[in-house]
Amino acid sequence: MAKKGKNYLEASKLVDKNKLYDASEALSLTVEAAKAKFDETVEAHIKLGVDSRHADQQVRGAVVLPHGTGKTKKVLVFAKGEKAKEAEAAGADFVGAEDLLAKIQGENWFDFDVVVATPDMMGVVGRLGRVLGPKGLMPNPKSGTVTFDVAKAIDEIKAGKVEYRLDKTNIIHVTVGKVSFGKEKLVENFAALMEAIIKAKPSAAKGQYLRSITVASTMGPGVKINPVRVAE
Repeated sequence: MAKKGKNYLEASKLVDKNKLYDASEALSLTVEAAKAKFDETVEAHIKLGVDSRHADQQVRGAVVLPHGTGKTKKVLVFAKGEKAKEAEAAGADFVGAEDLLAKIQGENWFDFDVVVATPDMMGVVGRLGRVLGPKGLMPNPKSGTVTFDVAKAIDEIKAGKVEYRLDKTNIIHVTVGKVSFGKEKLVENFAALMEAIIKAKPSAAKGQYLRSITVASTMGPGVKINPVRVAE
């Protein structure tokens, strides 16, 4: 078992592992417990009462956080003609078509955070499914990254849009900001995220939808949030 560092052990004393906190108190503790010398990222880990093996119980989407994520994302856009010009004007970091396909395949190049594609380019992008898919970079209509409105997609991503999706253990892992944001901004970002996830509840989901919620900074301890209070 890995030995915990001094800062982590000190931070852990602030948190009652057996308590379910309100979101505001939990995020306040997360900020207080962040002891690293860099601006730690704050993440939420949400376990849902669904089964990701069934197509009708998938939970996936995107939401623009009110205060962004604290990170400027590099956006790659697959588009041609006027749509390529629109993407460039909207601030896309990389724009192209088959040339980008060749660069990714030939150079194992992944110097970007989000991929957007116009629907007519999905035949090209589909050939990258095996490399983009495992990295969570494959464009998807549900997350708004397959669209002809490339300018809107880029604006939202640059403004702090985050994607959420279930992993194989039915948990969603999402960034909600930076420790430097402070409690109030983190609470507002968290509320926007949870509102989107609750709205995305599949009709096939039975029983308690929000099973557990934990927030933590990069180097800090997890703080449990009462899922019943969040669902109210």
